[in-house]
Amino acid sequence: MNTPTLLRRTLLGFAATTALMAAHVPAALAQAAAPAPTLLRISSPAVPDDWHGKMWGVFKESLNKSAPAQYDVQINLNGSLFKQGTEPAAMARGNLELASISAFDIAKLVPEFSIFTAGYVIRDPKHQQKVFNGPIGDELFKLASEKMDVTLLATAYLGTRQLNLRDNRKVNIPADLKGVKLRMPGSKEWLFLGDSLGATATPLAFGEVYMGLKTGTIDGQDNPLPTVRAAKFYEVTQQIVLTNHLVDSLFIAVSNKTWHSLSATEQKHLKAAAQAAAKFNNDNRIQEEGQVLDFFKKQGLKVNKPDQAAFRKAVQTAYDTSEMAQNWPKGLIDRINATK
Repeated sequence: MNTPTLLRRTLLGFAATTALMAAHVPAALAQAAAPAPTLLRISSPAVPDDWHGKMWGVFKESLNKSAPAQYDVQINLNGSLFKQGTEPAAMARGNLELASISAFDIAKLVPEFSIFTAGYVIRDPKHQQKVFNGPIGDELFKLASEKMDVTLLATAYLGTRQLNLRDNRKVNIPADLKGVKLRMPGSKEWLFLGDSLGATATPLAFGEVYMGLKTGTIDGQDNPLPTVRAAKFYEVTQQIVLTNHLVDSLFIAVSNKTWHSLSATEQKHLKAAAQAAAKFNNDNRIQEEGQVLDFFKKQGLKVNKPDQAAFRKAVQTAYDTSEMAQNWPKGLIDRINATK
């Protein structure tokens, strides 16, 4: 092979290699410049089989569909990341991005919210959604953002709370619960509700309830019936008492630090994912509540419906004369009652 031919082939090879490298440079640079997915850590005390545990999977799926590869969603159930009730402080510190928090959690820092910790205020799931998705919700969610540094994205129906007792006993009026050690979460609002039902409210973390019922540390607990089934409390109790004392809510919340770091489009995607999760939870929980009593009866539990009017009167009287009621905005209870 002569020298000119060799030189020509060498130059052609060099040109081809250079062109190939040039074609890959933009892609490589783009890959290097791509931002890391936004970390979204979620903390929940829910057990995996409960609907408000499963709803976080719907949240993740919805967000991944609307914003592919933009978020690293890490779901932590069973209170494995933060214990129940400590999530708001973790979000305010920037140590947690998302959680489902209760009205009781909110009331610790937003006293006006304590109206939703009172028994027999919200009538049913439909009323709950009307209240929180309307002007009342807008006003109180704004207070929560200002005082807690979190943004409330959606309202999930946790269920209508009933009593679940370790032993069978006649329960018709609040006086029949005298001396019953009724497990409640550890805030003053929860304990007040337990006492107003006629029992002796006893603070205990959710993760300790099963063993507490089994050993007799507590005599009973209150939760929505789907939660009783998901947490298997029916294995260590003998009775359900249908007091219907609280239509309970969970609020899907994001830390303001995270919320304000997002663009308007990203905020829209996050809120839509939260609302999809809440709707999944609400639809399934309402359906299950209509079926679960048959399950408990088959497990051998006694189910009785007490004098709910007597319980309602006792509970409302206790709240009317309480310190908490002094924090309720004037006219708010009437506005809640008037919401249809």
